[in-house]
Parts: sequence; C-alpha cells; structure tokens
Amino acid sequence: MKKLVLIFSLIASCSVWAQGSIDAGKEKSATCAACHGADGNSVVTQYPKLAGQHVKYLEKQLHDLKLGMTSGGKQGRYDPVMSAMAMPLTDQDIEDLSAYYASLPQSEGSTPESVVEKGKALYFAGDASKGLTACSACHGPRGEGMELGGFPKISGQQADYVKAQLIKFRSSERNNDMNEMMQDVAKGLSDDEIDTLSQYIGGLH
Repeated sequence: MKKLVLIFSLIASCSVWAQGSIDAGKEKSATCAACHGADGNSVVTQYPKLAGQHVKYLEKQLHDLKLGMTSGGKQGRYDPVMSAMAMPLTDQDIEDLSAYYASLPQSEGSTPESVVEKGKALYFAGDASKGLTACSACHGPRGEGMELGGFPKISGQQADYVKAQLIKFRSSERNNDMNEMMQDVAKGLSDDEIDTLSQYIGGLH
C-alpha cells in the first residue's frame, strides 16, 4: 500500500510531456509490423498488442529495452529481440512510435468461460490470505490502466504474452516495474493463478 501511495503522490507533481508525431511514427513502424501487426494488433500471441497502449508506458518500455542492451542486461529491461530493435532508436523515434501505436484502436479479445469466475475474483479482490493486491487497484475495473501512474492498459492483451511477463516478473527476470510492484504481486501467484489471470484479462472490456 505504501508503494501505491508513493506512486499517486508522484502523479500530482507530473508536468505536461512533449508528444511525438503520429504520422512520423506510422512511417517508422514498418519494421515493427512483422511482429506487432500492421495495425498494432499482433496475430502471433507471444507478441503484445501495442495498439491503444498508453504513450508514456510505450516510451518507458522502449527506453528500458534500449538500456537493457547498452547495460548488458544489468539495467532497464533486456529482451534479445526487442532490445536489439530498440538500440538504434533516438528519443524522437521513441516518442513518434509511441504516439502512433497509442492512436490505434485495439482489437477485441476474449475470455474462456472456464476462467471467468476465478479470474474475476483474483482480478477484483486479490487474495488477502497471501497479501495479494487486486489487479484492479492499479489497472482499473476495465483494465484500462492509468497513464500518469505508469500502469499499462492490459485489457484485451494477448494471454500468452501476459502469462510470459507474469512469469518473468515472478522470477525477477523482468524487473523494470516501478518500485518492484509487479514483482511483489507476481511472486504471490501460482502457475494456475497466472494462467487464469492471463486468460481472464483477454476479454476484460
């Protein structure tokens, strides 16, 4: 809870950020389309949908992926493919690409009926017995996240991608989350709970 208080206190002091060019971002996105789709909605489920994601979250991830490469994985976020893709990007490139993908409509996802009940309970209530915070506390009741708080939109995201990221957060293989909030949450999740949440989020609209 203290971490949440810190995040929200930082929101109040945020200044107005510069914005990238959507048109320029579209021109620069040709290489990205191979994995993330021509419209930012990936077809291969191991790759995330970028369409409709918050600008500042996209910018942070690209900067972190670039830092992961330049630091040899010691800082930021390292992914052998994406870090290499982010490496040549300038700050302007990152702003433009982020603005472009944020402007696109995200395709709808779906939730298997078999995980709705358990997934809903975890998402909205967490698990007090394990000190597990509800996902909705940061990502909102509809999974839209909060740009100023740095919380990404997760509604409609690819289940396979979400599952992979939760596993990485749980093992701290991915550790570029603010104040280790996602690592703390993921460490309390079992394999079954990760699988359930990943599928439930897909149809959270």
